[in-house]
This record gives sequence, C-alpha cells and structure tokens, in this order.
Amino acid sequence: MIRICTICARGGSKGVKNKNIRELVGKPLIALSLEQARSSSLFDLIVVSSDSTEILDVARSHGADLLVDRPPELASDTAAKLPAIRHCVAEAEQFFGKRFDVIVDLDATSPLRLVEDIQGAVDLLESKNVSNVITAAPARRSPYFNLVELDDGGVVRLSKPLEKPLVRRQDSPQCFDMNASIYVWKRSALFDYPTVFNVDTRLFAMPEERSIDIDTELDFQIVEFIMRKRVTK
Repeated sequence: MIRICTICARGGSKGVKNKNIRELVGKPLIALSLEQARSSSLFDLIVVSSDSTEILDVARSHGADLLVDRPPELASDTAAKLPAIRHCVAEAEQFFGKRFDVIVDLDATSPLRLVEDIQGAVDLLESKNVSNVITAAPARRSPYFNLVELDDGGVVRLSKPLEKPLVRRQDSPQCFDMNASIYVWKRSALFDYPTVFNVDTRLFAMPEERSIDIDTELDFQIVEFIMRKRVTK
C-alpha cells in the first residue's frame, strides 16, 4: 500500500494574517502538521501545496518531500479544496513516476489532532475497504432539536423537524460537525467522485477538544491555550 500525505496551505489568509506560517508553541503552524505526518509512520511521501513561496520555503525547511506550486485558479478565495488536493497528488505522481493507493489530506489549520487520529482514520479506510473517510466531532446543536432556520418571511423553524417532536436533545439522531482535520481516500474515489460524500463514506469521530480549525484570531488563541496545557502536562 503506497500512501501519500498532502498538506494544502493557501497564502493570503483573511481571518488570521499569515496563519499557516505564524508561530504556535514555538513553531510555524504548518510545521505541526508535517511533524504529525512523519510521526505517524504511514506515508511514503509528504507533499505540501501552496500558492505562497513563503509557505513553501517553511515547508521545505521542516521536511516536506515535495513542494507543489498551486495555480492561482486553485488558490482564490472562492476555490474549492478538492481540486487543489487532486492537483497536488497528480503533480506528485508525475514527479515521482508512481501512483498512490491511499491519499490523506491533513488540514494545516487543525493542529490539535493527534497522530493516533491520523492512524485511526487510515485504519478505518483500509480495514473496512471503503472509498473514503472524513473526520468530525459530536455536534453541540441538533437540526432535530435546537438548530433552526429562518424562512423567506422571517419565521423561525427547526432545520429538520421530525413527525414526532423531541422533548430532549439526547433523544435526537446522533449528529456530527465536520472538522476538516483529516480526509482519507482511495485514489479512485478522490479522482472519480465529485464530493467527499460517497455511498460508503465512513466517519472517524474526534473529540471537540481536538477538532478546532483555526479560522479567526480567537480560534488561534484557544488552540494555543490548549496546546500549551498539553506541553505542561
């Protein structure tokens, strides 16, 4: 089984300036994902894709096996991530002259995950022989109980009302918040299917305290607080 890890880190962050290379507990943020990928002992190659030469330079100095220049059309504010991952894998396959069986994408802005989370998500894909695996945390809100929407007239309604209304959130179907921390694919699923939801997609659950994605300055401060607590334990 030949596995590749991709880390796609776009420049020009709006919420937190230069967040992918901003120091967190003494290291550039992207370096933490590179360290996790290496520590997992799962990957034949670890590849970083970015439109930023500064990010790529940092990735090089922290052990990335290959640096991929992301085209501008795949790095805009409105660009989806899946095409960037596919481009990254295709460039790596062309450069190394091999095809990868399993692709794992680690979000550079999700440093709270553990190496065991990466290993567990990959094991789930390979042991169940499924197309892909996503990661998520138990949701705080339920569309069946306390997640609401407004209609065109401004009237509030439950997002997913049941025929028999619930009186306790604990009785609602189990729901999860996708945390975008880890995606795992068989190669065919990554390149042949248009979304991350396939007929056999599986979910690897992670706790909330390992599922924070850094998108704002407050997120950064919360993640830094949690990581410093880890170091002092």
